Amino acid sequence: MAVGQLGAEPGTTVVEVSEPRPPLDYYLLLTKPGDRDPIGEVEGIVVEEFTRHHDFSAAGLDSAGWTPSGDGWWSSASFSRGMRTDPALLARVVPTSRSTAEDVHRKLGGGQLPVEAVLRTYFRDHQPFPNVPPLRLGPAQPPTGLHERRVFRVLFAKDLREEQVANLRAVWQPTVDDAAPAPGSVVAGALDKDGDRFTWDVRRVGRGLAWSLDLTVLLKSNASQALGSTLYDLTNVLRQHGLIPVTTERFS
Repeated sequence: MAVGQLGAEPGTTVVEVSEPRPPLDYYLLLTKPGDRDPIGEVEGIVVEEFTRHHDFSAAGLDSAGWTPSGDGWWSSASFSRGMRTDPALLARVVPTSRSTAEDVHRKLGGGQLPVEAVLRTYFRDHQPFPNVPPLRLGPAQPPTGLHERRVFRVLFAKDLREEQVANLRAVWQPTVDDAAPAPGSVVAGALDKDGDRFTWDVRRVGRGLAWSLDLTVLLKSNASQALGSTLYDLTNVLRQHGLIPVTTERFS
């Protein structure tokens, strides 16, 4: 599934194209901290979507929220930032699936959750990210037989419990023999798609205050669709394990 914001050089306006977008990201807003069994303590729902440059680095973030006591859907860039920086608010936000968000929306009296095309019309307060040229991390040239090497880092807020790390290790069994974990990583994986090679690892960063997914891509063909879908899928797996994506940076 390809990211829907393509066609712009870094630092220019993001251009929409007709390729299918990835699903929106859904979150539950709890009345009090806790993520073990939050369904009975939900105060509202938040939906989000990252806008992206042509190389899949993050260009900005759109979000909208709904609470039964409010007047419809609202949009707030400052609330979205607080979900990632305010410890008290962060403790009350839990990533979830659309199906769970639909159930919660009905139980809280909102009826049927709008389809994603309608939810996107509630994005009224866009949060742009600074335009930063790609950093250089690792060798510039790909191995022989491959035409491009790219490195991405997805930063996340919140924390992983030990059982969540163990589950990620079970989910991401490497599919190539030489996918050894990088120093400092707690989870690693690898995947080959029609000659394109993807390797990744998960580690703590920022003196243990955050997590990152580092993805190295070695392209044999111009497989932008495979790159976008893999980056989204890996990010979403970590979301399903409780982390909240903050941004996606390109290192090379």
